Amino acid sequence: MTSPTIAVLSTYPPTQCGLATFSAALVEQLTAMNVAVGIVRVLDEPVGDTTTSGVVAELHNGSAASAAAALEVLNSYDAVLVQHEYGIYGGPDGADVVPLLESLTVPSIVVLHTVLAEPTTQQRHILEAVVAAADVVVVMAETPRRRLVDQYGADPSSVVVIPHGAIDHRLAAPREDNPRPVILTWGLLGPGKGIEWAIDALPALRDLNPRYLVLGKTHPKVLERHGEAYRSALGERAAALGVSDLVEMNAGYIGLADLAQIIGSADVILLPYDSPDQVTSGVLIEAVAAGRPVVATAFPHAQELLARGAGMTVPRKDAHALGSALRRVLTEPGLSAAMGDAALREAPDLVWGAVADRYRRLANDVVATRASLARSSRPGWVTAS
Repeated sequence: MTSPTIAVLSTYPPTQCGLATFSAALVEQLTAMNVAVGIVRVLDEPVGDTTTSGVVAELHNGSAASAAAALEVLNSYDAVLVQHEYGIYGGPDGADVVPLLESLTVPSIVVLHTVLAEPTTQQRHILEAVVAAADVVVVMAETPRRRLVDQYGADPSSVVVIPHGAIDHRLAAPREDNPRPVILTWGLLGPGKGIEWAIDALPALRDLNPRYLVLGKTHPKVLERHGEAYRSALGERAAALGVSDLVEMNAGYIGLADLAQIIGSADVILLPYDSPDQVTSGVLIEAVAAGRPVVATAFPHAQELLARGAGMTVPRKDAHALGSALRRVLTEPGLSAAMGDAALREAPDLVWGAVADRYRRLANDVVATRASLARSSRPGWVTAS
């Protein structure tokens, strides 16, 4: 059976954000499965280069002409896969995506990267409209699925759970013991990542002499508005606590192979995020898929994914709780190995190949369903009795 052609509406590299990274990985895997994919790249400012990386059009936020042109391209595919986050589309809270979705004439799959427990009135209205316009909505865990059904009134049959997707770091070189225990946090940096609480936990771990590696550039939007204030404040905090020698912050580029090696060599992955509302974390998925033990604050995605033993969660903004959990993982006999084994049991369903195949099959289903509905609505259509 020939797979339908798919247009992906999203931010896309070289834009640096979670949705761009997600879309690039998904498109790469779908293309490897011989699915014809075109990217309609969402931008605040025109770039004009639609000749590389599968980009077939650009949607320039705030431009009605651009939206009309993008819509024409999207409707030339068999199905459209829309990445949704409030901050990437034009208008207040990204409201401009709603009329675009409502104008699609082909089936749409909307991937929700955020489902707020306490939205503003406008955010609720936008998300309800997005869900109503989509043929199918994808969320990445059970928590946002329950929220959509219970709080936003979504039809349960139209909400599908597909995990985020992760590079298969299980293929990295065998892990070696570290002379000092390595605690690793990575990803785009900015307020809300909770790195300050991790630094506050380090004095109590001084006897273990850990290396706390913080890898990643500052988020471009944070950099634009606040420069490197957050990163600088973290360095000052470490110095004031006398743990500068335990903290290594690296904002340089790290290739995928090197990152895989670093993740695989870490003794524990630390996600000290402040948000009580995070229903999706790509870093969490990557860590679990790599078979590494995780300590995370109790945001929804961590509570759900780590419940089967791949890690432990602690209260947010609680340095003492973080330190106690890290000490357990680093010193309690058998705990780290048990967590790693539990994580590896989760891995096969989380790697990008498996995730992309589920999107491929879902696209097949929505296209077939739309075609069936169109046939049944034609005058003179008679159903079999």
